[in-house]
Amino acid sequence: MPAAPHALDETFTVLPLRALADAALARARALGAEHAGFRLERVRSATWRLRDARLSGSSDSTDLGYAVRVVHGGAWGFASGVDLTMDAAARVASQAVAMAKLSAKVTAAAGSRERVELADEPAYPDRTWISSYEVDPFAVPDAEKTGLLAEWSGRLLAAPGVTHADASVLTVQENKFYADSAGTCTTQQRVRLHPQLTAVAVDQATGDFDAMRTLAPPVGRGWEYLTDGRYDWDGELAALPEQLAEKMRAPTVEAGAYDLVADPSNLWLTIHESVGHATELDRALGYEAAYAGTSFATFDQLGKLAYGSELMNVTGDRTAEHGLATVGYDDEGVAAQSWDLIRDGTLVGYQLDRRIARLTGLGRSNGCAYADSPGHVPVQRMANVSLEPAPDGPSTEQLIAGVERGIYVVGDRSWSIDMQRYNFQFTQQRAYAIRNGRLRGQLRDVAYQGSTTGFWGSLEGLGGPQTYVLGGAVNCGKGQPGQIAAVSHGCPSAVFRNVNILNTTAESGRS
Repeated sequence: MPAAPHALDETFTVLPLRALADAALARARALGAEHAGFRLERVRSATWRLRDARLSGSSDSTDLGYAVRVVHGGAWGFASGVDLTMDAAARVASQAVAMAKLSAKVTAAAGSRERVELADEPAYPDRTWISSYEVDPFAVPDAEKTGLLAEWSGRLLAAPGVTHADASVLTVQENKFYADSAGTCTTQQRVRLHPQLTAVAVDQATGDFDAMRTLAPPVGRGWEYLTDGRYDWDGELAALPEQLAEKMRAPTVEAGAYDLVADPSNLWLTIHESVGHATELDRALGYEAAYAGTSFATFDQLGKLAYGSELMNVTGDRTAEHGLATVGYDDEGVAAQSWDLIRDGTLVGYQLDRRIARLTGLGRSNGCAYADSPGHVPVQRMANVSLEPAPDGPSTEQLIAGVERGIYVVGDRSWSIDMQRYNFQFTQQRAYAIRNGRLRGQLRDVAYQGSTTGFWGSLEGLGGPQTYVLGGAVNCGKGQPGQIAAVSHGCPSAVFRNVNILNTTAESGRS
């Protein structure tokens, strides 16, 4: 049977967490560290993949280890290990201090006087936080997992026009123990899940083909996400084959300017790329540049930049229930928070870690430090970045009713954005023509294009809370060596006026 809701995994808590931390922190203090943090974590990830209702592959891996990060002589030092003994933990702390000393010498030789200093944060002794889920996915038998995916795949394969069906589910349990020299000591456990089914259609006469997948987002929930009925899996699986068949018959889009109605299942990704990454302050300051570039939303524009229309209100949030980036405390011991990034269309905030918060004089960190494994150093990572709905806003159908000539886009597919998070292009799972306030069938080869401020400046209508959906991704990349983080983005349906629509077939030069 599944584990009881909200229970810490006993196999993690029996590890010598405090003893290892005490040994490492004591050594770091003895060697003169101004600050030291110890982080032990275990990350278990498992994936099951089916092709045409048959198991095609699976994996189940666990990463267990610990790291020590120090500030010594105004420089960072970091080291990690896997030997769970007090002597080994002390040696890792010594290595971190040695790395900090070396880093200080390199920085001085380069002529820099910049010192690492951290924003203040209260101490949180003996705190435990567990994410909101009911059924531990790792307590569910593998046969039950693959059996459900096979049954769902069989429904797709039985439908006319479906040639192949792919199914997968990713499950992750992440346990972290953190302690630092200021007195914080936290133990955390969070679970996330990403199920996905794809139907493939092939026209045997013409060789034409296309695919369409479910819109169900990844979530910070347990196995109940697939079984408790709160997400309409039956309805989506029943509708998917005909939606795909309609797309196969659909005419190609005529390029031009259209009003765009974006469903939350599509808009979350535009938020991620054009707002989420752009408001990471390390990126805006140029500290992050090699992986996906910097940001047009530079620090001198704080409080000034017209990011979008006055309807645009965006928050950073580490507290949203079932959010993929939701935590109790970040990897620098900062308590989770929610804060404004964009208010009434103006840039008013950034995502921060403790060093960047102190460096820029912004006061307290908002808890955006995260490492994806015990062997990686924490870097500034994205919170759940979400667009607020209109408090008394309309339904999606009412938004569509207000559009004379437009396109309604549903689901995410491909994306492209430049190295300053400014010029972009997005596609979707389905696109529907809108004529005189009504949907008039699907279109093919649709992509919408714009600049970040131009696109968000054209925001003219927001749906109400009834249209709000928490979407997201489990594979957001950043840093060198590269790290992966999971992050959610909530948003309502929204209307954008006079958006440039491309025909992707024409743009690619194919006839």
